[in-house]
Amino acid sequence: MTLAVVADRNDAGTAEVKGLRAELAARGKSRTVKVVAADAPAAVPGRGGGARLGEWMRALMQASLPPLAGLALLIGLWHLATMNGGGIPTPGKTWDAAVAIFADPFYRAGPNDQGIGWNVLASLQRVAIGFGIAALVGIPAGFLLGRFAVLSRMMNPIISLLRPVSPLAWLPIGLLVFQRADPAATWTIFICSIWPMILNTAQGVTRVPQDYLNVARVLNLSEWKVFTKILFPAVLPYMLTGIRLSIGTAWLVIVAAEMLTGGVGIGFWVWDEWNNLKVEHIIIAIFVIGIVGLILEQALMLVARRFNYESR
Repeated sequence: MTLAVVADRNDAGTAEVKGLRAELAARGKSRTVKVVAADAPAAVPGRGGGARLGEWMRALMQASLPPLAGLALLIGLWHLATMNGGGIPTPGKTWDAAVAIFADPFYRAGPNDQGIGWNVLASLQRVAIGFGIAALVGIPAGFLLGRFAVLSRMMNPIISLLRPVSPLAWLPIGLLVFQRADPAATWTIFICSIWPMILNTAQGVTRVPQDYLNVARVLNLSEWKVFTKILFPAVLPYMLTGIRLSIGTAWLVIVAAEMLTGGVGIGFWVWDEWNNLKVEHIIIAIFVIGIVGLILEQALMLVARRFNYESR
C-alpha cells in the first residue's frame, strides 16, 4: 500500500513525511510513503507589475539624468560667468524674456515685426523647399553614380571641387540669378544640402553585394526591377543617413542666409534683435534653433532605424 504526501517546492511537507514514517514504523507496518512535489504557490498579484515598473523607472532615470545634469552644468557655468554683470544676460533675465516672447509667439505688428513662431515657420518653409528639390535631384543622381562607374569617374572631380565651397559663397550667385531674397536662400539650401545625399546614396549602391546583381543578370531583370527589388531596399539606410546629414546642413545654412537677405525668418530675427541690442533674445533664438534642429535630426534618425534592416 502506498501513501502519497504532497510537498511543495520549498520542502514544506518534509515534517509531515517524517511523522508518517515514524508512525508506521511504531505500528510495525510496512508502508511506502510517496512524496509528490507540488507547484510553488502562485505569485502575489501585482508583484510582477511592480518589478516591471521599477525597471522602467530605472531605465527612465538612466536615460534622463545625464542630459539633465549636462543642462544643469551649462546653466550653472552660464550663471557663474554672468553673475558679476557684463554684456551677456543672466539665465534669470533670459528666462523672463523667454516667458514674454512665448506668451504670444504668433503676433503680427507689421511685415518686419512678427512673433518668433512665424519666423521659425518661415525658415522651415524655405528649408523644406530647398531640401525637397535637393532630394529630388540628389538621390537619383546618387543611384546613377553608384550604378555606372564611368559616370561616377566623370562627376567625382566636379563634386570634389564644389562640395567644400562655403554656403554663403553661393548666396550672391542666387541673388544675381533670381533677383530676390527668398529664391536666393532656397538656392543656397539646395546647393549645400545636395552633396551628402549624392555621396551617401552612391556609397550605398556600391556596397550592394555583387551576387545580387549577378542573380538579377541571370534572371534577365529589367533595370527598373533591379532598382525597385534590389538596389532601393539595400541602399535605403545609406540614403536616409545622407538625408539626415543634409537636413542638418540645410538648417545651418538658412540661419546664415537669412541674416544677409532679411525678410521673415529666424536668422533675420536674430540679426534684428542684435540691431535692437536685445542680447537675451539672441540667446533665446540660439536655443530655439538648436531645439528645432535636434527635433529634425531625431525624427530622421527614428525613420532611419525603422528601415535599417541590417540590424534585424
